[in-house]
Amino acid sequence: MASTTVTVSTHPPGEEPVSMRTIIAFTVMVFGMFMAILDIQVVSASLSEIRAGLAAGADEISWVQTSYLIAEVVMVPLSGTLARVLSTRVLFTVSAAGFTLSSALCATATSIDQMIIYRAFQGFIGGGMIPSVFAAAFTIFPRSHRNTVSAIVGLIATLAPTIGPTVGGYISHMMSWHWLFLINVFPGILVTLLAWQYIDFDKPDFRLMKKFDWWGLLFMAVFLGCLEYVLEEGNGKDWFEDPEILMLTAIMALGGIAFFIRVFRAEFPVVDLRAYTNSNFAVGSLFTFMVGIALYGLTYLYPLYLARIQGYDALRIGETMFISGLSMFLMAPIAGRLAGVVDLRVMMGIGFALFAVSTYMISGITADWGYDELVVPQILRGISLMMCMVPINNIALGTLPPERINNASGLFNLMRNLGGAVGLAIINTVLTQRTDFHYSRLSESIDWGNHSVQRWLGAVGHNYDAHGLDGSLASLKQLAGMVTQQSWLMAFADVFTLLACGFILLMILTAFLKKPAAAGVKGGH
Repeated sequence: MASTTVTVSTHPPGEEPVSMRTIIAFTVMVFGMFMAILDIQVVSASLSEIRAGLAAGADEISWVQTSYLIAEVVMVPLSGTLARVLSTRVLFTVSAAGFTLSSALCATATSIDQMIIYRAFQGFIGGGMIPSVFAAAFTIFPRSHRNTVSAIVGLIATLAPTIGPTVGGYISHMMSWHWLFLINVFPGILVTLLAWQYIDFDKPDFRLMKKFDWWGLLFMAVFLGCLEYVLEEGNGKDWFEDPEILMLTAIMALGGIAFFIRVFRAEFPVVDLRAYTNSNFAVGSLFTFMVGIALYGLTYLYPLYLARIQGYDALRIGETMFISGLSMFLMAPIAGRLAGVVDLRVMMGIGFALFAVSTYMISGITADWGYDELVVPQILRGISLMMCMVPINNIALGTLPPERINNASGLFNLMRNLGGAVGLAIINTVLTQRTDFHYSRLSESIDWGNHSVQRWLGAVGHNYDAHGLDGSLASLKQLAGMVTQQSWLMAFADVFTLLACGFILLMILTAFLKKPAAAGVKGGH
Protein backbone atom coordinates (compact mmCIF):
# COMPACT_ATOMS: atom_id res chain seq x y z
CA MET A 1 0.00 0.00 0.00
CA ALA A 2 1.40 3.38 -0.95
CA SER A 3 1.87 5.81 1.90
CA THR A 4 0.70 9.38 1.70
CA THR A 5 2.48 12.29 3.48
CA VAL A 6 0.27 15.18 4.49
CA THR A 7 1.76 18.56 5.40
CA VAL A 8 -0.40 20.62 7.70
CA SER A 9 0.01 24.37 7.25
CA THR A 10 -0.55 26.45 10.34
CA HIS A 11 -0.07 29.80 8.67
CA PRO A 12 -2.71 31.78 6.77
CA PRO A 13 -2.99 31.29 2.99
CA GLY A 14 -0.59 33.46 1.01
CA GLU A 15 1.93 33.78 3.84
CA GLU A 16 5.17 31.86 4.02
CA PRO A 17 5.79 29.88 7.22
CA VAL A 18 8.31 31.26 9.71
CA SER A 19 11.44 29.12 9.65
CA MET A 20 13.20 27.96 12.79
CA ARG A 21 16.30 29.84 11.58
CA THR A 22 14.32 33.10 11.56
CA ILE A 23 12.95 32.46 15.04
CA ILE A 24 16.43 31.72 16.43
CA ALA A 25 17.89 34.81 14.75
CA PHE A 26 15.15 37.06 16.10
CA THR A 27 15.43 35.58 19.60
CA VAL A 28 19.17 36.29 19.59
CA MET A 29 18.56 39.87 18.47
CA VAL A 30 15.92 40.45 21.14
CA PHE A 31 18.29 39.20 23.83
CA GLY A 32 21.04 41.50 22.55
CA MET A 33 18.68 44.48 22.65
CA PHE A 34 17.66 43.52 26.18
CA MET A 35 21.32 43.60 27.28
CA ALA A 36 21.93 47.01 25.70
CA ILE A 37 18.85 48.67 27.24
CA LEU A 38 19.22 46.95 30.63
CA ASP A 39 22.81 48.17 30.95
CA ILE A 40 21.67 51.79 31.30
CA GLN A 41 19.52 51.30 34.40
CA VAL A 42 21.70 48.58 35.94
CA VAL A 43 24.61 50.98 36.08
CA SER A 44 22.55 54.02 37.12
CA ALA A 45 21.32 52.12 40.19
CA SER A 46 24.89 51.53 41.38
CA LEU A 47 26.76 54.75 40.56
CA SER A 48 27.67 55.27 44.22
CA GLU A 49 29.49 51.90 44.30
CA ILE A 50 31.34 52.71 41.06
CA ARG A 51 32.25 56.15 42.42
CA ALA A 52 33.76 54.60 45.55
CA GLY A 53 35.64 51.97 43.55
CA LEU A 54 37.19 54.51 41.19
CA ALA A 55 37.67 57.27 43.79
CA ALA A 56 35.73 59.62 41.52
CA GLY A 57 34.34 63.01 42.45
CA ALA A 58 30.64 63.75 42.73
CA ASP A 59 30.75 65.91 39.59
CA GLU A 60 32.62 63.22 37.63
CA ILE A 61 30.57 60.11 38.30
CA SER A 62 27.53 61.35 36.35
CA TRP A 63 29.64 61.12 33.19
CA VAL A 64 29.55 57.32 33.49
CA GLN A 65 25.92 57.61 32.40
CA THR A 66 26.11 60.79 30.34
CA SER A 67 28.90 59.52 28.06
CA TYR A 68 26.94 56.32 27.39
CA LEU A 69 23.71 58.17 26.58
CA ILE A 70 25.36 60.77 24.33
CA ALA A 71 27.12 58.08 22.31
CA GLU A 72 24.00 55.91 22.09
CA VAL A 73 21.75 58.74 20.94
CA VAL A 74 24.09 59.30 17.96
CA MET A 75 24.20 55.64 16.93
CA VAL A 76 20.47 54.90 17.19
CA PRO A 77 19.39 57.02 14.17
CA LEU A 78 22.61 56.19 12.30
CA SER A 79 21.94 52.43 12.55
CA GLY A 80 19.37 52.47 9.74
CA THR A 81 21.92 53.76 7.24
CA LEU A 82 24.59 51.35 8.49
CA ALA A 83 22.18 48.43 8.13
CA ARG A 84 21.66 49.29 4.47
CA VAL A 85 25.40 49.60 3.84
CA LEU A 86 26.67 46.66 5.92
CA SER A 87 23.54 44.46 6.26
CA THR A 88 21.69 43.66 9.47
CA ARG A 89 23.92 40.63 10.01
CA VAL A 90 27.18 42.58 10.00
CA LEU A 91 25.81 45.58 11.92
CA PHE A 92 24.26 43.49 14.68
CA THR A 93 27.23 41.14 15.01
CA VAL A 94 29.74 43.98 15.19
CA SER A 95 27.50 45.83 17.67
CA ALA A 96 27.18 42.76 19.91
CA ALA A 97 30.92 42.06 19.76
CA GLY A 98 31.81 45.69 20.49
CA PHE A 99 29.31 45.88 23.34
CA THR A 100 30.81 42.73 24.86
CA LEU A 101 34.38 44.00 24.52
CA SER A 102 33.56 47.39 25.99
CA SER A 103 31.72 45.72 28.90
CA ALA A 104 34.89 43.78 29.72
CA LEU A 105 36.95 46.98 29.44
CA CYS A 106 34.58 48.82 31.81
CA ALA A 107 35.11 46.09 34.40
CA THR A 108 38.90 46.61 34.16
CA ALA A 109 38.76 50.42 34.44
CA THR A 110 41.03 51.79 37.17
CA SER A 111 40.19 55.49 36.77
CA ILE A 112 37.12 57.57 36.04
CA ASP A 113 38.65 58.76 32.75
CA GLN A 114 39.03 55.19 31.51
CA MET A 115 35.49 54.35 32.57
CA ILE A 116 34.02 57.35 30.71
CA ILE A 117 35.85 56.41 27.48
CA TYR A 118 34.83 52.75 27.71
CA ARG A 119 31.23 53.67 28.50
CA ALA A 120 31.06 56.02 25.50
CA PHE A 121 32.29 53.21 23.25
CA GLN A 122 29.82 50.81 24.86
CA GLY A 123 26.91 53.17 24.30
CA PHE A 124 27.83 53.94 20.69
CA ILE A 125 28.47 50.40 19.52
CA GLY A 126 25.65 48.86 21.57
CA GLY A 127 23.13 51.38 20.24
CA GLY A 128 23.19 49.62 16.88
CA MET A 129 21.41 46.57 18.29
CA ILE A 130 18.23 48.29 19.45
CA PRO A 131 16.71 49.65 16.19
CA SER A 132 17.72 46.49 14.31
CA VAL A 133 15.28 44.45 16.40
CA PHE A 134 12.36 46.80 15.72
CA ALA A 135 13.17 46.73 11.99
CA ALA A 136 13.38 42.92 11.94
CA ALA A 137 10.07 42.56 13.79
CA PHE A 138 8.22 44.33 10.97
CA THR A 139 10.10 42.89 7.96
CA ILE A 140 10.93 39.22 8.57
CA PHE A 141 7.60 38.09 10.02
CA PRO A 142 4.30 37.74 8.14
CA ARG A 143 1.37 39.94 9.07
CA SER A 144 -0.36 37.21 11.08
CA HIS A 145 2.55 37.28 13.58
CA ARG A 146 2.69 41.08 13.82
CA ASN A 147 0.86 41.56 17.12
CA THR A 148 2.72 38.79 18.93
CA VAL A 149 6.13 39.98 17.77
CA SER A 150 5.26 43.61 18.54
CA ALA A 151 4.26 42.61 22.07
CA ILE A 152 7.60 40.83 22.56
CA VAL A 153 9.61 43.81 21.33
CA GLY A 154 7.52 46.24 23.37
CA LEU A 155 7.95 44.09 26.47
CA ILE A 156 11.73 43.96 26.16
CA ALA A 157 12.06 47.68 25.36
CA THR A 158 10.09 48.61 28.49
CA LEU A 159 10.93 45.72 30.81
CA ALA A 160 14.69 46.21 30.61
CA PRO A 161 14.74 49.75 32.07
CA THR A 162 12.02 48.84 34.57
CA ILE A 163 13.88 45.92 36.17
CA GLY A 164 17.27 47.60 35.81
CA PRO A 165 17.29 48.92 39.40
CA THR A 166 16.37 45.42 40.65
CA VAL A 167 19.17 43.70 38.75
CA GLY A 168 21.69 46.43 39.54
CA GLY A 169 20.78 46.36 43.22
CA TYR A 170 21.23 42.61 43.51
CA ILE A 171 24.53 42.56 41.59
CA SER A 172 26.14 45.42 43.52
CA HIS A 173 24.86 44.02 46.84
CA MET A 174 25.82 40.38 46.29
CA MET A 175 29.06 40.91 44.34
CA SER A 176 31.04 44.00 43.30
CA TRP A 177 30.39 46.79 40.80
CA HIS A 178 32.71 45.07 38.32
CA TRP A 179 30.05 42.42 37.79
CA LEU A 180 27.65 45.05 36.47
CA PHE A 181 29.78 44.79 33.32
CA LEU A 182 31.27 41.31 33.54
CA ILE A 183 27.78 39.81 33.55
CA ASN A 184 27.49 40.92 29.90
CA VAL A 185 30.56 39.09 28.67
CA PHE A 186 29.45 35.46 28.30
CA PRO A 187 25.93 36.27 26.98
CA GLY A 188 27.51 38.84 24.67
CA ILE A 189 29.89 36.30 23.17
CA LEU A 190 27.01 33.89 22.66
CA VAL A 191 24.84 36.57 21.00
CA THR A 192 27.73 37.57 18.72
CA LEU A 193 28.36 34.00 17.50
CA LEU A 194 24.69 33.15 17.02
CA ALA A 195 23.96 36.48 15.29
CA TRP A 196 26.68 35.83 12.70
CA GLN A 197 25.44 32.28 12.21
CA TYR A 198 21.69 32.84 11.88
CA ILE A 199 20.93 36.42 10.75
CA ASP A 200 20.51 36.57 6.97
CA PHE A 201 17.62 38.98 6.43
CA ASP A 202 19.23 41.28 3.88
CA LYS A 203 22.36 41.89 1.81
CA PRO A 204 24.95 44.66 2.16
CA ASP A 205 25.24 47.44 -0.40
CA PHE A 206 28.79 48.70 -0.09
CA ARG A 207 28.30 51.05 -3.05
CA LEU A 208 26.39 53.35 -0.72
CA MET A 209 29.56 53.94 1.29
CA LYS A 210 30.88 56.11 -1.55
CA LYS A 211 27.89 58.40 -1.05
CA PHE A 212 28.04 58.40 2.74
CA ASP A 213 27.48 61.89 4.16
CA TRP A 214 30.36 62.29 6.63
CA TRP A 215 29.58 65.98 7.19
CA GLY A 216 26.00 65.03 7.98
CA LEU A 217 27.25 62.50 10.55
CA LEU A 218 29.45 65.15 12.18
CA PHE A 219 26.60 67.68 12.37
CA MET A 220 24.20 65.04 13.73
CA ALA A 221 26.71 64.00 16.39
CA VAL A 222 27.19 67.63 17.46
CA PHE A 223 23.45 68.32 17.48
CA LEU A 224 22.29 65.19 19.33
CA GLY A 225 25.35 65.00 21.60
CA CYS A 226 24.97 68.58 22.82
CA LEU A 227 21.19 68.13 23.16
CA GLU A 228 21.62 65.03 25.33
CA TYR A 229 24.25 66.73 27.50
CA VAL A 230 22.16 69.87 28.02
CA LEU A 231 19.13 67.78 29.00
CA GLU A 232 21.18 65.55 31.32
CA GLU A 233 23.19 68.26 33.06
CA GLY A 234 21.05 71.38 32.66
CA ASN A 235 19.11 71.21 35.91
CA GLY A 236 22.19 70.47 38.02
CA LYS A 237 23.97 73.47 36.50
CA ASP A 238 20.97 75.85 36.82
CA TRP A 239 20.33 75.76 33.07
CA PHE A 240 21.21 78.93 31.19
CA GLU A 241 22.72 80.58 34.24
CA ASP A 242 25.70 78.32 33.57
CA PRO A 243 28.01 79.51 30.74
CA GLU A 244 28.84 75.94 29.69
CA ILE A 245 25.17 75.02 29.20
CA LEU A 246 24.60 78.29 27.36
CA MET A 247 27.55 77.67 25.03
CA LEU A 248 26.57 74.05 24.30
CA THR A 249 23.00 75.14 23.58
CA ALA A 250 24.30 77.58 20.99
CA ILE A 251 26.51 74.86 19.47
CA MET A 252 23.52 72.49 19.49
CA ALA A 253 21.41 75.02 17.59
CA LEU A 254 24.11 75.58 14.95
CA GLY A 255 24.72 71.84 14.63
CA GLY A 256 20.98 71.22 14.27
CA ILE A 257 20.61 73.83 11.52
CA ALA A 258 23.60 72.39 9.62
CA PHE A 259 22.32 68.84 10.11
CA PHE A 260 18.85 69.52 8.72
CA ILE A 261 20.32 71.38 5.74
CA ARG A 262 22.53 68.37 4.94
CA VAL A 263 19.66 65.90 5.41
CA PHE A 264 17.58 67.57 2.72
CA ARG A 265 20.44 68.24 0.30
CA ALA A 266 22.68 65.17 0.50
CA GLU A 267 22.26 62.45 -2.14
CA PHE A 268 22.49 59.74 0.55
CA PRO A 269 21.67 61.44 3.87
CA VAL A 270 22.96 59.95 7.11
CA VAL A 271 19.32 59.87 8.31
CA ASP A 272 16.37 59.78 5.94
CA LEU A 273 13.55 61.90 7.35
CA ARG A 274 11.09 60.94 4.60
CA ALA A 275 9.59 58.36 6.95
CA TYR A 276 7.80 61.29 8.61
CA THR A 277 5.75 61.82 5.44
CA ASN A 278 3.85 58.73 6.62
CA SER A 279 1.25 60.21 8.98
CA ASN A 280 0.99 57.03 11.05
CA PHE A 281 4.74 57.00 11.63
CA ALA A 282 4.75 60.69 12.55
CA VAL A 283 1.92 60.23 15.05
CA GLY A 284 3.46 57.01 16.41
CA SER A 285 6.77 58.80 16.93
CA LEU A 286 5.04 61.55 18.89
CA PHE A 287 3.35 59.03 21.16
CA THR A 288 6.52 56.99 21.67
CA PHE A 289 8.20 60.26 22.70
CA MET A 290 5.53 60.63 25.39
CA VAL A 291 5.87 56.99 26.42
CA GLY A 292 9.60 57.65 26.83
CA ILE A 293 8.72 60.32 29.39
CA ALA A 294 6.48 57.86 31.24
CA LEU A 295 8.91 54.95 31.04
CA TYR A 296 12.12 56.67 32.08
CA GLY A 297 10.51 59.38 34.20
CA LEU A 298 8.61 57.01 36.48
CA THR A 299 11.54 54.57 36.58
CA TYR A 300 13.55 57.52 37.92
CA LEU A 301 10.95 58.91 40.33
CA TYR A 302 10.16 55.73 42.25
CA PRO A 303 13.79 54.95 43.23
CA LEU A 304 14.46 58.63 43.96
CA TYR A 305 11.58 58.74 46.44
CA LEU A 306 12.54 55.43 48.04
CA ALA A 307 16.17 56.50 48.45
CA ARG A 308 15.58 60.10 49.53
CA ILE A 309 12.55 59.67 51.82
CA GLN A 310 12.69 56.03 52.92
CA GLY A 311 16.47 55.66 52.87
CA TYR A 312 16.33 52.40 50.86
CA ASP A 313 19.54 51.00 49.41
CA ALA A 314 19.78 49.75 45.81
CA LEU A 315 18.73 46.22 46.78
CA ARG A 316 15.54 47.26 48.59
CA ILE A 317 14.67 49.68 45.79
CA GLY A 318 15.03 46.84 43.29
CA GLU A 319 12.80 44.56 45.35
CA THR A 320 10.13 47.27 45.55
CA MET A 321 10.28 48.01 41.82
CA PHE A 322 10.10 44.36 40.78
CA ILE A 323 6.30 44.31 40.75
CA SER A 324 6.19 46.63 37.71
CA GLY A 325 8.35 44.27 35.68
CA LEU A 326 6.28 41.27 36.71
CA SER A 327 3.00 42.93 35.71
CA MET A 328 4.48 43.90 32.32
CA PHE A 329 5.67 40.34 31.73
CA LEU A 330 2.22 38.94 32.49
CA MET A 331 0.47 41.61 30.43
CA ALA A 332 2.55 41.21 27.25
CA PRO A 333 0.71 38.20 25.74
CA ILE A 334 -2.66 39.73 26.65
CA ALA A 335 -1.69 43.00 24.94
CA GLY A 336 -0.60 41.06 21.84
CA ARG A 337 -3.99 39.35 21.67
CA LEU A 338 -5.92 42.57 22.29
CA ALA A 339 -4.09 44.34 19.46
CA GLY A 340 -5.64 41.85 17.05
CA VAL A 341 -9.24 42.37 18.13
CA VAL A 342 -9.44 45.90 19.59
CA ASP A 343 -9.13 49.22 17.77
CA LEU A 344 -5.54 50.30 18.41
CA ARG A 345 -6.70 53.81 19.29
CA VAL A 346 -9.02 52.49 21.97
CA MET A 347 -6.29 50.24 23.35
CA MET A 348 -3.83 53.12 23.50
CA GLY A 349 -6.42 55.40 25.11
CA ILE A 350 -7.06 52.83 27.85
CA GLY A 351 -3.31 52.58 28.40
CA PHE A 352 -2.92 56.33 28.89
CA ALA A 353 -5.99 56.36 31.16
CA LEU A 354 -4.39 53.71 33.38
CA PHE A 355 -1.17 55.75 33.38
CA ALA A 356 -3.16 58.75 34.61
CA VAL A 357 -4.84 56.71 37.34
CA SER A 358 -1.58 55.14 38.54
CA THR A 359 0.27 58.46 38.77
CA TYR A 360 -2.66 60.30 40.35
CA MET A 361 -2.85 57.61 43.05
CA ILE A 362 0.68 58.56 44.10
CA SER A 363 -0.09 62.26 44.32
CA GLY A 364 -1.22 61.63 47.91
CA ILE A 365 2.20 60.28 48.87
CA THR A 366 3.44 60.60 52.45
CA ALA A 367 6.66 59.81 54.26
CA ASP A 368 5.18 56.46 55.37
CA TRP A 369 4.64 55.05 51.88
CA GLY A 370 6.64 51.93 51.07
CA TYR A 371 6.22 48.67 49.18
CA ASP A 372 2.58 48.02 50.16
CA GLU A 373 1.34 51.47 49.17
CA LEU A 374 3.17 51.37 45.83
CA VAL A 375 2.01 47.90 44.72
CA VAL A 376 -1.23 48.91 42.97
CA PRO A 377 0.22 51.99 41.18
CA GLN A 378 3.13 49.90 39.95
CA ILE A 379 0.87 47.11 38.69
CA LEU A 380 -1.23 49.66 36.81
CA ARG A 381 1.95 51.21 35.42
CA GLY A 382 3.16 47.87 34.09
CA ILE A 383 -0.21 47.11 32.47
CA SER A 384 -0.49 50.58 30.94
CA LEU A 385 3.00 50.44 29.43
CA MET A 386 2.14 47.29 27.49
CA MET A 387 -1.29 48.65 26.53
CA CYS A 388 0.46 51.66 24.97
CA MET A 389 3.62 50.14 23.49
CA VAL A 390 2.04 47.43 21.33
CA PRO A 391 -0.41 49.70 19.45
CA ILE A 392 2.17 52.48 19.14
CA ASN A 393 4.68 50.08 17.57
CA ASN A 394 2.06 48.82 15.12
CA ILE A 395 0.81 52.29 14.22
CA ALA A 396 4.30 53.73 13.70
CA LEU A 397 6.13 50.90 11.91
CA GLY A 398 3.36 48.63 10.66
CA THR A 399 2.37 50.73 7.64
CA LEU A 400 5.80 51.59 6.24
CA PRO A 401 7.22 49.93 3.10
CA PRO A 402 10.06 47.47 3.80
CA GLU A 403 12.78 49.70 2.34
CA ARG A 404 12.08 52.39 4.95
CA ILE A 405 11.81 50.18 8.02
CA ASN A 406 15.52 50.11 8.97
CA ASN A 407 15.85 53.88 8.88
CA ALA A 408 12.46 54.49 10.50
CA SER A 409 13.16 52.13 13.40
CA GLY A 410 16.24 54.19 14.29
CA LEU A 411 14.21 57.41 14.30
CA PHE A 412 11.43 55.69 16.28
CA ASN A 413 13.81 54.57 19.02
CA LEU A 414 15.53 57.95 19.02
CA MET A 415 12.20 59.60 19.79
CA ARG A 416 11.65 57.31 22.79
CA ASN A 417 15.16 58.03 24.10
CA LEU A 418 14.75 61.77 23.60
CA GLY A 419 11.37 61.58 25.31
CA GLY A 420 13.09 60.02 28.30
CA ALA A 421 15.82 62.68 28.31
CA VAL A 422 13.35 65.56 27.98
CA GLY A 423 11.08 64.00 30.60
CA LEU A 424 13.90 63.63 33.11
CA ALA A 425 15.02 67.21 32.49
CA ILE A 426 11.48 68.51 33.09
CA ILE A 427 10.95 66.29 36.14
CA ASN A 428 14.23 67.32 37.76
CA THR A 429 13.58 70.99 37.07
CA VAL A 430 10.05 70.84 38.48
CA LEU A 431 11.27 68.88 41.51
CA THR A 432 13.96 71.45 42.24
CA GLN A 433 11.72 74.48 41.77
CA ARG A 434 8.74 73.05 43.66
CA THR A 435 10.96 71.84 46.51
CA ASP A 436 12.37 75.37 46.88
CA PHE A 437 8.85 76.83 46.68
CA HIS A 438 7.41 74.52 49.32
CA TYR A 439 10.45 74.95 51.59
CA SER A 440 10.02 78.70 51.41
CA ARG A 441 6.30 78.51 52.21
CA LEU A 442 6.77 76.06 55.08
CA SER A 443 9.61 78.13 56.53
CA GLU A 444 7.41 81.21 56.55
CA SER A 445 4.88 79.43 58.75
CA ILE A 446 7.55 78.36 61.24
CA ASP A 447 8.79 81.34 63.25
CA TRP A 448 9.52 82.17 66.86
CA GLY A 449 6.09 83.72 67.28
CA ASN A 450 4.38 80.38 66.66
CA HIS A 451 3.57 78.88 70.07
CA SER A 452 3.27 75.34 68.66
CA VAL A 453 6.76 75.59 67.23
CA GLN A 454 8.13 76.90 70.54
CA ARG A 455 6.55 74.04 72.48
CA TRP A 456 7.85 71.44 70.02
CA LEU A 457 11.39 72.85 70.05
CA GLY A 458 11.32 73.02 73.86
CA ALA A 459 10.15 69.39 74.24
CA VAL A 460 12.60 67.98 71.71
CA GLY A 461 15.45 70.14 73.00
CA HIS A 462 14.79 68.95 76.58
CA ASN A 463 15.15 65.31 75.45
CA TYR A 464 18.51 66.04 73.83
CA ASP A 465 19.66 68.03 76.91
CA ALA A 466 18.86 65.00 79.08
CA HIS A 467 21.37 63.00 77.04
CA GLY A 468 24.12 65.59 77.40
CA LEU A 469 23.68 67.15 73.94
CA ASP A 470 23.06 70.71 72.82
CA GLY A 471 19.25 70.57 72.80
CA SER A 472 18.66 73.91 71.09
CA LEU A 473 20.94 73.13 68.14
CA ALA A 474 19.76 69.52 67.79
CA SER A 475 16.07 70.44 67.84
CA LEU A 476 16.61 73.14 65.19
CA LYS A 477 18.42 70.66 62.94
CA GLN A 478 15.64 68.13 63.39
CA LEU A 479 13.01 70.74 62.54
CA ALA A 480 14.94 71.80 59.44
CA GLY A 481 15.15 68.14 58.37
CA MET A 482 11.39 67.72 58.79
CA VAL A 483 10.71 70.84 56.70
CA THR A 484 13.10 69.63 54.00
CA GLN A 485 11.46 66.19 53.89
CA GLN A 486 7.97 67.65 53.65
CA SER A 487 9.14 69.98 50.89
CA TRP A 488 10.45 66.97 48.94
CA LEU A 489 7.20 65.07 49.46
CA MET A 490 5.06 67.97 48.30
CA ALA A 491 7.29 68.40 45.23
CA PHE A 492 6.96 64.68 44.42
CA ALA A 493 3.18 65.01 44.70
CA ASP A 494 3.24 67.99 42.32
CA VAL A 495 5.26 66.05 39.72
CA PHE A 496 2.96 63.02 39.88
CA THR A 497 -0.08 65.29 39.50
CA LEU A 498 1.53 67.00 36.52
CA LEU A 499 2.24 63.62 34.88
CA ALA A 500 -1.34 62.50 35.51
CA CYS A 501 -2.62 65.61 33.72
CA GLY A 502 -0.27 64.90 30.81
CA PHE A 503 -1.56 61.34 30.46
CA ILE A 504 -5.17 62.56 30.53
CA LEU A 505 -4.32 64.92 27.66
CA LEU A 506 -2.75 62.05 25.68
CA MET A 507 -5.82 59.91 26.32
CA ILE A 508 -7.98 62.69 24.84
CA LEU A 509 -5.66 63.08 21.83
CA THR A 510 -6.06 59.41 20.90
CA ALA A 511 -9.73 60.12 20.17
CA PHE A 512 -8.66 62.42 17.30
CA LEU A 513 -6.38 59.87 15.62
CA LYS A 514 -7.38 58.39 12.28
CA LYS A 515 -7.85 54.65 12.21
CA PRO A 516 -4.53 53.12 11.06
CA ALA A 517 -4.50 51.97 7.46
CA ALA A 518 -3.70 48.40 6.54
CA ALA A 519 -0.05 47.57 6.85
CA GLY A 520 2.05 47.94 3.80
CA VAL A 521 4.63 45.40 4.87
CA LYS A 522 3.64 41.97 3.83
CA GLY A 523 6.31 40.23 5.75
CA GLY A 524 7.62 36.88 4.93
CA HIS A 525 11.13 35.80 4.59
